[in-house]
Amino acid sequence: MNRIKEVLEEKGIKQTWLAEKIGKSFSQTNAYVCNRRQPSLKQLFEIAKILNVDVKNLI
Repeated sequence: MNRIKEVLEEKGIKQTWLAEKIGKSFSQTNAYVCNRRQPSLKQLFEIAKILNVDVKNLI
């Protein structure tokens, strides 16, 4: 389980924006956000960097 959805909501960021920034499709990003799939550790660190949060805030 990850907290990507919560962090996006806290920051007022849309999933489409995140998808564009990480170079993934909206459906792939949505799967991460809704916890249907988990991003790789590398991807999780990239998401944390893009969202300007510590990776610990995403797990």
